Amino acid sequence: MYARMNEVPGVMRVRRCTVEHPFETINAWMGATHFQMRELRNVRSEMAFHVLAYNIKRVINMIGAGALLKAITA
Repeated sequence: MYARMNEVPGVMRVRRCTVEHPFETINAWMGATHFQMRELRNVRSEMAFHVLAYNIKRVINMIGAGALLKAITA
């Protein structure tokens, strides 16, 4: 991994922009960095709901709520 990162110096900058931002945003929505559930199965479900909400919000920002509803019903 370190060898690949050394070959392309800007790869971590791109990763931070594309991968870390959603997790940072989701953590800000949660209000903290912990989950409400305790068991791993429940935590996975909770995280899946957070990711789904994040993705829906992004789609609404990109194409609008009307277009999203139209695409869902099509």
